[in-house]
Amino acid sequence: MIIEHVDEPLPGSSLRPTPPGRVYTDPSIFGAEQAEIFEKMWNCALRADDLHSAGHWKTVTIGREEVIVTRTRKAGIKAYFNVCAHRGMRVCTTGEGKSRTLQCGYHAWTYALEGDLVAAPNLTSMPDVDRSRYGLQLVHVREWLGYVWICVAEEPPSFDDTVLGEVRTRFGQVESIDNYGIESLRRGETKTYDVAANWKLIIENFMECYHCATIHPELTEVIPEFADGLASQRKNGEVHGSNFGEDIGGFTVDGSASGFEELPSLVPGQDRKYYAITVKPHVFINTVPDHVIIHRMVPVSESRTVVVCDWLFLPEVVERADAGQLDLTTSVELFHRVNEQDFNACELTQPSMSSQAYAAGGALVPSEHHIEEFHTWWYESLGMERASSPAGAAQSEPAAAAGS
Repeated sequence: MIIEHVDEPLPGSSLRPTPPGRVYTDPSIFGAEQAEIFEKMWNCALRADDLHSAGHWKTVTIGREEVIVTRTRKAGIKAYFNVCAHRGMRVCTTGEGKSRTLQCGYHAWTYALEGDLVAAPNLTSMPDVDRSRYGLQLVHVREWLGYVWICVAEEPPSFDDTVLGEVRTRFGQVESIDNYGIESLRRGETKTYDVAANWKLIIENFMECYHCATIHPELTEVIPEFADGLASQRKNGEVHGSNFGEDIGGFTVDGSASGFEELPSLVPGQDRKYYAITVKPHVFINTVPDHVIIHRMVPVSESRTVVVCDWLFLPEVVERADAGQLDLTTSVELFHRVNEQDFNACELTQPSMSSQAYAAGGALVPSEHHIEEFHTWWYESLGMERASSPAGAAQSEPAAAAGS
């Protein structure tokens, strides 16, 4: 597939080119992204504790595929293509449920939670049918940070090199994120946003803070350095987080203390700081001393993306909140406002991607130069090699991902 893009330097050596507008609007490009990115990489599908007990299942969309994720009785969490081996009907036709088996509603082919075919009309008269061969087709599954990660490719990429590699880029070592104990946290709030914008615009927005002073008054009050348009800076190859303001009590909408304890395993350097990680292709991980916020994006079309955002707290904090003894509102509200502000900006940007004024693309200022790395990854993922940085452009170490 050929996608034209600007290789020549932009006027002014401080600027880098962006992809042309049509990469955010062309349905054929979106189809290529589904096939070459989302269907070949690891996707964060759902929180593992969504599957409370054996027999619970949910359906999720990965690229163009629909997948059943279920907690089995014998083999933990498994995932299958939602396709009956008989005539191809969807086996699960609702978003979630609980059952002892998984049964297709067309001809009643019935599958164990572990995937094998266990029953079908007249099956006993067909003893030559291989019940494993005609079972549900497995999808690759990993559990990490308390989430179920899925890859629908026949041969998945290395989880260590791709997903964990993103964490190393941000923290310098995977063990640093382990201090937050994310797998043991509980969800205190979930919000789903239906965003009328291309998924790449949302990624690019999250990766920079050049816009923070303009549209995020609450966030820049809590983290004043964001008002300068710069995210956290790298030192000796590692990123050192973004500091809370001196008079800020917590990561809350008004800067007040949250009223609940910090995560217990943090080390010096992780207190009173915000970190953010972009895990390609579609996950944002945001950590603060007393909770963690995780975004998962599901691209629906070239101009629509559903974003699911989870706020994770210590189990005892959620229990006290559920009992009415603690209010999580000020903690949740800060990033909820950030989300709404960001997504509104993305929605106002999307229509211009099809304008003749943006046909050749736009520009990245120095504090956004690291977004060019994302663009290079995107071109390479679609089988194209991104041109090298324009000659004479200022060379500087990329800034870390911003949290908005």
